[in-house]
Amino acid sequence: MPRSSLFGKDLLTCQDLSRDEIWLIFETTKEMKHAYYRGERPRLLEGKNLGMIFEEPSTRTRVSFEVAMSQLGGHALYLRPGELHLGVRETIADTARVLSRYLDGIMARLLKHETLEELAKHATIPVINGLTDWFHPVQALTDVYTMLEKFGDLKKIKVAFFGDATNVANSLLVLTSRLGMNFTFCGPKKYWPKERVMKMVEENVAETGANIEITEDIDKAIKDANVVYTDLWWWVGQEHEAEERKAAFQPYQVNSNLMKRAAKNAVFMHCLPAARGMEVTDDVIDGPWSIVWDQAENRLHVEKAILVLLMG
Repeated sequence: MPRSSLFGKDLLTCQDLSRDEIWLIFETTKEMKHAYYRGERPRLLEGKNLGMIFEEPSTRTRVSFEVAMSQLGGHALYLRPGELHLGVRETIADTARVLSRYLDGIMARLLKHETLEELAKHATIPVINGLTDWFHPVQALTDVYTMLEKFGDLKKIKVAFFGDATNVANSLLVLTSRLGMNFTFCGPKKYWPKERVMKMVEENVAETGANIEITEDIDKAIKDANVVYTDLWWWVGQEHEAEERKAAFQPYQVNSNLMKRAAKNAVFMHCLPAARGMEVTDDVIDGPWSIVWDQAENRLHVEKAILVLLMG
């Protein structure tokens, strides 16, 4: 497979990708998935090594990246907290320089986006954002690829996200606006997306004409929605706000009553893990609307595409 325009690049946010590069990832994902179901395991990363830095654990991120590297013929190293001196006994810059001499790429799941930016600044190998407090681009790419599988024309669907402006919501806002899609974020005003994200969105809307709405109006958001999406109401470092957040987000819970008000062909999506009975009810996540398990599987195929395009 010839090297792509993405070879050697970092993936810190979806804004780092041109529209052509986004579509290249989607096309490569389709090839990877079809090969997987044909029982083929093309060893496109034979002899390549990916370092996986985790400041917090994750089921999907660790397993999917590790399996992706294995199935592509490469190797993944799990670097847990305490195994690296990342910014503690050694500067982030020095860690980046050393890892660049050993590895072919780094996937980092970090608490602060600024740490990721510092790592990428000094690394001479591709750095992939596996999640930070601000962005989760691999998840957003997976989500939109899954929408593409289910609906075909991305510009003909409406995506409605309910709840908090999480890292996933931020990345979906950036990616859908970059692709000229129709996306509505619906939640309490206090928890709306911040200026850092909206600057990217506004820049994209000016180029693509995407229809992006930010609202508190649940009726407006759910009307004609083809994709209904939600995420956790609080995350690491926000536990002390749990009761306040629970009260604020309760009206925005995705339950069967809300889903029945969406478009007839509506599907439900969630990046997982889900707090069942909080942001989503069991009858939705386990019911006929749910495509969360297809979505979760697609992390593997999207990550294969990203790894091959950046490191192959």
